[in-house]
Amino acid sequence: MRIVAKGLTYTYSAKSPFASRALNGVDLTVEEGEFFGIIGHTGSGKSTFVQHLNALIRLTDGSLKVGEYDLADKKCNFVELRSKVGMVFQYPEYQLFAETVEKDVAFGLKNFRKEMKQEERDAAVKEAIETVGLDYARVKDKSPFELSGGQKRRAAIAGVIVTKPEILILDEPAAGLDPLGKKELMELLHSIHGGWCKTIVIVSHDMDEIAENCTRAAVFSEGKVVMEGPPAQLFRHTEELLSLGLDVPVTAKCALLLKERGIELETDFTCDDFAHKVLALWKAEGGIQNDQ
Repeated sequence: MRIVAKGLTYTYSAKSPFASRALNGVDLTVEEGEFFGIIGHTGSGKSTFVQHLNALIRLTDGSLKVGEYDLADKKCNFVELRSKVGMVFQYPEYQLFAETVEKDVAFGLKNFRKEMKQEERDAAVKEAIETVGLDYARVKDKSPFELSGGQKRRAAIAGVIVTKPEILILDEPAAGLDPLGKKELMELLHSIHGGWCKTIVIVSHDMDEIAENCTRAAVFSEGKVVMEGPPAQLFRHTEELLSLGLDVPVTAKCALLLKERGIELETDFTCDDFAHKVLALWKAEGGIQNDQ
């Protein structure tokens, strides 16, 4: 499913004294199969944009197509759309509500797959819980509020992926996690991506996260897309991104310092590639003797 937005515009509290323009003519295409990042400072419109993708916010101006679904069409099957475009909000553990983990994860199926038989539903719930790395037998009958913080987040994600959406959208998926938790979560998303979930879109303030994981990204500012491309291309514009109030990956900051000292380094800004290129440069400059 391909995402195509043209002239997408949205105003909160329109026609009131409190009107606030959140999107101001967004033109953006996300191809099927991408692991796509959306970057922007607070208030840039990025969260408003992704909430349009499964019609949590209804289209008011411009055009938006998600696969075969035209969100400007009043006859669009929004229930079916939402079963194929899963949304994981920031701190998704706050979405947990049911008596048990099993019932919480099953909730989406009961809404979107009403035709499923009970045994099929049970199997799908078990698969989703195990996919996010939880022990089904141990957690299925527990209250989700008894789980640890990391387990709660995994259970909440299981409740979204249980319908096997073709597009999975995550708003600040690693927020509040320690480095190991972030690593494990991104590994989970990559294991899902390329299987039944063809496209993943993440909204993130973490530029290292974008550099390490995304095939392409878009920069939002004042309700518009001001830059887009592969991270290796975007993060060459370090000064411009900083001027927009955004951070850049640690590797981009280091590359900028090297550039100021007359050393140009071609890197994709992932940690592994940057370290490899710096080490190769050091060796070429005689930093390591040939016999070592």
